[in-house]
Amino acid sequence: MEENKIYCSHCGALIEDGKDYEEVNGEIVCTDCYESHTTTCDRCGSVIWSDDSYGDEYTTLCSNCYHNHYTRCSCCDALLHEDDAYHLDGYDYCSDCYHDEVDKNRSIHDYGYKPEPIFYGDSHRYFGVELEIDGAGKDSDNADELLAIANRNEEHIYIKGDGSLDDGMELVTHPMSLAFHKQYQWAEIMKKAISLGYRSHQTSTCGLHVHVNRDCLGDNREEQDETISRILYFVENHWNELLKFSRRSEYAMNRWAARYGFEKTGREILDKAKKGNNGRYAAVNLMNYATIEFRMFRGTLKYNTFIAVLELVNAIIDAAINNTDDTLSKLSWLDFVGDIREPELIQYLKERKLYVNDDINEEEEM
Repeated sequence: MEENKIYCSHCGALIEDGKDYEEVNGEIVCTDCYESHTTTCDRCGSVIWSDDSYGDEYTTLCSNCYHNHYTRCSCCDALLHEDDAYHLDGYDYCSDCYHDEVDKNRSIHDYGYKPEPIFYGDSHRYFGVELEIDGAGKDSDNADELLAIANRNEEHIYIKGDGSLDDGMELVTHPMSLAFHKQYQWAEIMKKAISLGYRSHQTSTCGLHVHVNRDCLGDNREEQDETISRILYFVENHWNELLKFSRRSEYAMNRWAARYGFEKTGREILDKAKKGNNGRYAAVNLMNYATIEFRMFRGTLKYNTFIAVLELVNAIIDAAINNTDDTLSKLSWLDFVGDIREPELIQYLKERKLYVNDDINEEEEM
């Protein structure tokens, strides 16, 4: 009577007379295998082997339902119902990846766009620049012309919209060493921007913001905070000179790059800064995890001024690293500028009457 015995098609166990069993795709399965190795399609309710599910950790799908009603994001592999998929150039995308892909191919990105940084130059200190230009439109054709100069071989710059501008856009660099910025085609980019009708200094809207990587300020967070506290002390202690250097009015500085206020020590200023009352609209913005941001400078399309700004930021950081709290508190502005050797910065300091009061020929700011 062997031929009347029933065996589980999955594990091969004998199913004794009177014992319950189930069927999966027409095959007899013991109750243990049924409970342990099968599942139910969330869409049609059919029972399938767990290993045959085409869904994800949240959705169980049989082969038929998956192939007829679902797809996967070609970028992140997320499971998508056909009604929720975005289609581009023959590929399916989830909403996030689709908008990332579309944004990646735009000339002018949304304000929140932030690609993975590409570091240029051999240095431990990098400068990421945000240069606002205004007056000739948030115009894709103009952006294309600027990017054609800026990104001849690799992506060095991307362009974003900015709601604070009347009729312009923001040029944003990947992190570059100071030496790389100096040999980069900034003069050519600025010349093209001017020829297209853009201005930066000659507007009431544009700023020049400089990000510096925090990890160049110390080996750990505590050392970095020590350096930052001295940077903040320097800025507060020499606020009048930096206001003159910035080319901003007191009103504009208070609106876009407010000071934290002088205290007896840099640590007290840092404690005040960490309370975040200024938000990111501080002369030195500390709200980014990986960088500190110098926001005090008015925008410019004058090459020498642009390089001078980077050189000043670099010199302030050097002063904060190479001095103690005590020696920094005694460092006068004339002592500080007396150690500067960079010709672009010296030229600019002379133009602003912050070096020596020589009469020099000054080019117009753009």
